[in-house]
Amino acid sequence: MLHFFMINFLKRNWALMILIVIGILYVKNNYLAPKYSSRSGVMMDSISLAPSAMKIESSSNFIGGQAAPSDSSERIIIENTSLSLQVKEVAESINKIEEKTKALGGFLINSHLSKPESAASGTISVRIPEDKRKEAMDSFKEMAVKVVSESVNGNDVTDQYMDLEARLEVLYKTKVKYEEILQRADKVNDLLNVQQQLTSLQNQIDNLKGQQKYLEQSAKLTKITVYLSTDELALPYAPTNEWRPAVIFKEAVRSLVGVIRGIGSLIIWGVVYIPLLIPILLIIRWIKRKKTNS
Repeated sequence: MLHFFMINFLKRNWALMILIVIGILYVKNNYLAPKYSSRSGVMMDSISLAPSAMKIESSSNFIGGQAAPSDSSERIIIENTSLSLQVKEVAESINKIEEKTKALGGFLINSHLSKPESAASGTISVRIPEDKRKEAMDSFKEMAVKVVSESVNGNDVTDQYMDLEARLEVLYKTKVKYEEILQRADKVNDLLNVQQQLTSLQNQIDNLKGQQKYLEQSAKLTKITVYLSTDELALPYAPTNEWRPAVIFKEAVRSLVGVIRGIGSLIIWGVVYIPLLIPILLIIRWIKRKKTNS
């Protein structure tokens, strides 16, 4: 009996049921849901986000698994620049970029050229002295029919450089102690062991000095990567006003999946809250009958 009563009641009051469920979902999403960071999903009520520090190998500057930033006033910044250029002739533009790079005191890293039937394209990467970067960029842009995109990415490696410096200092002190031991050693085994340790220390020192030199040279010589094509749409960046059916199809599928998930969530919430809604609906029905009889 109760079963038939519920079915008849839902048929008559289905609109009211939907409004109640929507109201419950609104309250749940806006007042009961915890506040999360949109980037990491971490609850903002109890945790404050701090700027991330660069992870380096040494443990001397680590605090809680991260390297403490140095207070050095002279920062070491490695800049990487990328350009997307639409040009008339890709091969000719690559040759001009290489010539200009050498004229400015830089050098070629690599280059690539392809000539498909639709449109030629290519890539060239060069390193140029940091103080000549603006001049090089202006010169490269003059070769283009259109500058499609430009981006500059800076990487601060000051903390990493200072950490290498601290590790070198420790190795130098250790090397001096082993050299003192070597002068006092009079047995062949002791001499061999100490010499082996000195060789290992020197290899570590050379390795760290090489890393320091790489950081220094990378900061002095900025890297510029230029993407070239006769067709704008063949470049890494494509204009947003172009009609791209494949992208539109993917967006439509994602939207459809989102709608299906939303409907499924609405049904689940409605089923869960039915036991709570039945008494409310019975009271409403009783009030309506009482008004009708009166």
